[in-house]
Amino acid sequence: MAVVIVAALIAITFGLSRLEPGAPSVERASVWVGTVQRGEMVIEVRGPGSLVPERFWWVTASREGRVERIDVLPGTPVNHDTVLMVLSNPELEQSAVEAEYRLKSSEAEAAALEKRLESRLLDIEAIIATIEANLHEANLQGEVDEELHQSGDVSRLQWEFSKARIEQQTRLLAIQKRRLAVHRESAVTEMAKQAAIVEQDRALLQLRRIQVESLQVTAGFDGVLDQVAVEVGQHVMPGTTLARVINERQLKAVLRIPETQARDVQIGQRASVDTRNSVIEGVVSRIDPAVQDGTVTVDVRLLGELPRGARPDITVDGRIELNRLDDAIHVGRPVFAAANSLISLFRLDPDENTAVRVPVQLGATSVTTVEIVSGLEVGDQVILSDTSRYDDVDRIRLKE
Repeated sequence: MAVVIVAALIAITFGLSRLEPGAPSVERASVWVGTVQRGEMVIEVRGPGSLVPERFWWVTASREGRVERIDVLPGTPVNHDTVLMVLSNPELEQSAVEAEYRLKSSEAEAAALEKRLESRLLDIEAIIATIEANLHEANLQGEVDEELHQSGDVSRLQWEFSKARIEQQTRLLAIQKRRLAVHRESAVTEMAKQAAIVEQDRALLQLRRIQVESLQVTAGFDGVLDQVAVEVGQHVMPGTTLARVINERQLKAVLRIPETQARDVQIGQRASVDTRNSVIEGVVSRIDPAVQDGTVTVDVRLLGELPRGARPDITVDGRIELNRLDDAIHVGRPVFAAANSLISLFRLDPDENTAVRVPVQLGATSVTTVEIVSGLEVGDQVILSDTSRYDDVDRIRLKE
């Protein structure tokens, strides 16, 4: 009896060791099941991003100064001439006052010079008038002396003296007229020189006034004040960024596409941007040539009117359409699926509540779908969720 019992135990132990382990059970509701279909497949890439203004204007300080006050807060609509803040610069304001006094001084000097030149010209004209009178008198005396000399009442010496006096006054008149012409030319030159000084001082005053006016910082752009980069009392230098004005109705989406997926992205491709409230259609307008933190920055120009609630810096989710396959066998994208790779999936048995592991060759992949090259047929149902904990089994049992 003992020998029989030992032999039976050995036989049972050997038989149990030859049995395969039972299939593990999985709740059907805990797995994601997809059905293989045939038809059009859109190949897309996906990436997060945000809305940013297409047009904006950085307001910078043109002069050194201290922020006296800030008149407009971020979010306020502004025009190009809206005063955003006021700076102060006592040295600049003093230089404007000095330039104003300098202009007044040069204008007064120009007026005084004009009077002096006019007086000088009048003196010369008076001399000319006197000489002309003397010349006229000499001519009359010469005519009388000539007649008397011919009649013998006046000596020839007296007549020669009269002619010499006429010649003298004629020469003096010519000299004074030349002197008058020279003085007139000189007066024009001196007045032009002084006028240039006045214009120079006037331009300097205008420049100083413009510089003082620039202490009242204006928006320079029609839109909305997006941010103020300084505080009251802060000292700023020329070129310091003071604020930013944007056009909040002209936005674009800036998406961050993983570098492994961005190689097929091209300018002009269709895209869609999900703002959580609505989906906006768009096209790819720019691709950053550099890679940052494993992603490529892609700009999408939005088409049509922006929905309500769309504003700068809100988080969005974008998709870019790379290609369309008109007749492809495809299924929902399994977890960890890569393009053109061989993976294994659990295919559901329609007659039994089980799923069997099968090898599947993948083709092109998209955001939510993947192309099936071989291993599955249209209508097959497969588990798409993560089944890595069942890598050591080829069959699992699904329970309701």
